Amino acid sequence: MVKRTRLVQGEKLRGSEKVRRIPIKVIPSEKIPRKPDWIRVRVPATPRIEKIKKILRARDLSSVCEEATCPNLPECFSHGTATFMIMGDICTRRCPFCDVAHGKPNILDSNEPKNLALAIAEMELDYVVVTSVDRDDLKDSGAGHFAECIDAIRQQTPNVRLEILVPDFRGRMEVAIERLSSSAPDIFNHNLETVPRLYKKARPGANYEWSLALLKRYKEKNPTIMTKSGLMLGLGESNEEIKSVLKDLLENQVDMVTLGQYLQPSKDHLAVEKFVHPSEFESLGSYAEQLGFKTVASGPMVRSSYHADLQAKFLDQ
Repeated sequence: MVKRTRLVQGEKLRGSEKVRRIPIKVIPSEKIPRKPDWIRVRVPATPRIEKIKKILRARDLSSVCEEATCPNLPECFSHGTATFMIMGDICTRRCPFCDVAHGKPNILDSNEPKNLALAIAEMELDYVVVTSVDRDDLKDSGAGHFAECIDAIRQQTPNVRLEILVPDFRGRMEVAIERLSSSAPDIFNHNLETVPRLYKKARPGANYEWSLALLKRYKEKNPTIMTKSGLMLGLGESNEEIKSVLKDLLENQVDMVTLGQYLQPSKDHLAVEKFVHPSEFESLGSYAEQLGFKTVASGPMVRSSYHADLQAKFLDQ
């Protein structure tokens, strides 16, 4: 196989091509392990799924549900909900747990904020999650585009509840916080993903302390806005490491937390080290609740934006 020396704009790299240049080599799995019964998805396809997909295609939009091969897609789409992914479907990072393609992204679509807002109105949603690929190629890492999307959604559907799931804005934290404070969501979410020891393996290009600081600094500037983060389990972390991260999150003023099972998208992605039993998720969830988080979602099928509307019910209280 001929090794690539330059990225071609708009070309998607997946699998072994995506993870070839990360610090810790990913050894391809001979086969993906069989999933235990408790994490198998059994929700049948419905006409609502096709309707949601048609709206996304008509508005030239992407959903992280599709791009990251989320196992909850049938359920969420069937209920008429979706997590929108802005700024294209090509990421500048090469995280080996994620199924989103890597490459040199296309230029931003100036019509995306308007199309996103119109799609949300057309879907008649009450709660919306907007996330993005990493855009290290942009001067503000895409914070301005996030803000434009928020403004367009607020104008089109002022009553919708809005959560943003943001990248780490590496090197542009203060600019991003300022921009996303003037155009603010209801919930500011940034995932730590894993424990510090596994960052080089799972989140090359990211930094644990930086991500914690982003959450803390945003909360300090916007004390009335809820902050949220999440971890995926099964990459080789210990329960003590998980508990330590939970303490770090709380100490850095994070209000909401999610814990879910990592699932290997392909043989070329990081292998699952462990399928965490539901009883362990329940125990860790109870621990997080005792620490004092406002809401905790902990279970094998939990994802950061899965049932996000239910997690945020306390906003109405």
